Amino acid sequence: MLTKEFDRQVENLLQKGYPAAANLSDAAFLALVELLKTRVGELVFSEIDLEKGYLPFVIVVKSDLVPAEKAMSLVEREGKQGITKMYPRESTEFQTIGGIAVPSGMVYLLLDVGRGKETINIIPSEALTTITEKQRSPLTIDEGIAVVTHYPEFLMKNNCFSLLASRYSGDKRVPAIWINRQRNPNLGWCWNGNPHTWLGSASCGSRIGL
Repeated sequence: MLTKEFDRQVENLLQKGYPAAANLSDAAFLALVELLKTRVGELVFSEIDLEKGYLPFVIVVKSDLVPAEKAMSLVEREGKQGITKMYPRESTEFQTIGGIAVPSGMVYLLLDVGRGKETINIIPSEALTTITEKQRSPLTIDEGIAVVTHYPEFLMKNNCFSLLASRYSGDKRVPAIWINRQRNPNLGWCWNGNPHTWLGSASCGSRIGL
């Protein structure tokens, strides 16, 4: 079951034009991503549950290979294209916070993904404490985009999610993905000290690369 899901996600990336976005041929892109398939075989199967907000894994393509704004523009949810609005910041200005071990390769697997229902209406700084106490990890911008790329329906009106693992140094802005008034999936930011009744903080159990 997991290898079939892996194949579906790879095909999804091809259909969305990821090879061209990465300036690679389809064959070169496939050679890069398919190396991860052996790692999927090591995983224990668990059911996808979009209602509860759980995914066993997603393939992450780093913004070093496909820029975040380009990747977000390839997201489609209910016929609406993904957009990025992070003014006065740029997505490239947000870096991974300390203590987060992201694999070194251009592609990797994000495992045991949770939407963060239990952190809805909790300010990001407190949500981060809750996540780390459970020995889980917050998500980066790249990882949040990967989730909605493969599962746009994972993004729900009353449970959108912050990406606490990406921050701009010395800034109180926290990136997040939500559904805007025009119903587009939107990569933007919220303040670190502000709770929202529709916004939680997504997390994962682990990450594995090649």
